Amino acid sequence: MSKVLVLFAHPRLEKSRSNRILLRHLPRDGDITVRDLYELYPDFNVNIAAEQEALLAHDVLVFHHPLYWYSAPPLVKQWIDLVLSFGWAYGPGGTTLKGKTAFHVLTTGGPEAAYQLDGFHGATLAEFLRPLQRTMTLCGMNWLPPFAVHGTHRKTDAELAAAGSQYAHLLEGLADGSLRVEALQSLRLLNQAVE
Repeated sequence: MSKVLVLFAHPRLEKSRSNRILLRHLPRDGDITVRDLYELYPDFNVNIAAEQEALLAHDVLVFHHPLYWYSAPPLVKQWIDLVLSFGWAYGPGGTTLKGKTAFHVLTTGGPEAAYQLDGFHGATLAEFLRPLQRTMTLCGMNWLPPFAVHGTHRKTDAELAAAGSQYAHLLEGLADGSLRVEALQSLRLLNQAVE
């Protein structure tokens, strides 16, 4: 059994039909905790001690957010800069997160084909996430590929609900141990584990 921490970050959730639907599908389970960073920290004044305490209590860290300019929304970067501190998360004595697992759950307006080497954006999601991956691996964490919901502007509510169900199964599988981190690392997207 693992404890899963979902850090949700969307600066304009009221405008995001896709993320609201995904959030509705998250399991209400004692092993899965959801923290809405923009709700908690609208002024970007992150409570470092509270966030570090939440990390200590969980085994899997999920950053759930839209892909913003090929990266994460600004509060995610602020959170990383403050919470993953030198001597705590990395550097001499910074082994607190060693062995934990991290990945991103992403929504994109563009279709999956746009996120290929020969696609509109000229790179894959994995390439856009490389700095975030290195941040987590520097902290000794296991990195998993993202779970992605592409083309959200064109998806129906039913299609988004199906993606929400897959997302829920992914989190439940990580929490109950039926999905093993080692088996997921070789996937291109975590969606493949729950299709």
